[in-house]
Amino acid sequence: MSQTNLPRHNWSIQEVDALFALPFSDLMFQAQTVHRQHFNPNEVQVSTLLSIKTGACPEDCKYCSQSARYNTDVEKERLMEVEKVLEAAKIAKEQGSTRFCMGAGWRNPKARDMPFVLEMVKGVKALGLETCMTLGMIDGGQADELQGAGLDYYNHNLDTSPEHYNSIITTRSFQDRLDTLQNVRNSGMKVCSGGIVGLGESAQDRSSFLAQLANLPKHPESVPINMLVKIAGTPLADVDDLEHFDFVRCIAAARIMMPKSHVRLSAGRDAMNEQMQAMCFLAGANSIFYGCKLLTTGNPEANKDMQLFAKLGINTETVTSNDVEEEEQQITTAVVNQQNKELFYDAAI
Repeated sequence: MSQTNLPRHNWSIQEVDALFALPFSDLMFQAQTVHRQHFNPNEVQVSTLLSIKTGACPEDCKYCSQSARYNTDVEKERLMEVEKVLEAAKIAKEQGSTRFCMGAGWRNPKARDMPFVLEMVKGVKALGLETCMTLGMIDGGQADELQGAGLDYYNHNLDTSPEHYNSIITTRSFQDRLDTLQNVRNSGMKVCSGGIVGLGESAQDRSSFLAQLANLPKHPESVPINMLVKIAGTPLADVDDLEHFDFVRCIAAARIMMPKSHVRLSAGRDAMNEQMQAMCFLAGANSIFYGCKLLTTGNPEANKDMQLFAKLGINTETVTSNDVEEEEQQITTAVVNQQNKELFYDAAI
């Protein structure tokens, strides 16, 4: 399959199926070739995220420990005080992070919460950090408010294919998710959107999911690819494990289809050995979350990440630009102090 330097937005599911069907070495070679056309292959973006409100979410996402519908070990917490969030952001900056992400277990932010959320954005921005939030569905007015407060990125995942979606979530529609992404894009914020593999979906569902992302009018600047972390008490606690090579193929296909996006190796890294993570980086993953938790699930400790980077000859990216369009911008990144042994407030999507 021929490749060009121009991102495409017209992928058919059959074309994506053909990518997945390539011999593994051919797929990896193609992904690595595309990766090297647009990024330094030996640099990885590192981000920090804090859970600002945990648990008691009314949604029924069958994978999620924060849903109020399932009996999990997650403790319910109210929205954090603004000052505590800013204290965490200061520590993150001291540890070397340049992007601070904040996640809340909500269906959507309520009017009463918005003033506090906006103060968090303003405060973190004043520290000189890039800002990112994931708060559930937002309308156009909320998107404009967040952008006006200085929010750089908004995360809202598609999760899975349109065909498999209703088997995983019934309390919001696939179109609801697309509408939120459009609201984010219309506001001028950057989009972070990906999904989860290993939800019991078919191979064609994975093709359809990636086609949905790649066929957006503009590719997300960040594409997190999560491997399901099975949580006791959720309906997917006993789903069959995803074949690891299938996960690596997802990373490679995402890199080929969205050549200028950061592809984030996200949840599930705690269950991946160093060799699998290295294969994901080779397939085109060039972003991770750094720290001991991903919201409510485990993640490799920060010093282990740095040890792996040292073995692979990988460096963390440095921020060069924050305001130009994706097609012209230099890579925006987070810098991590390799001497740090602990990161007290990190958690991730």
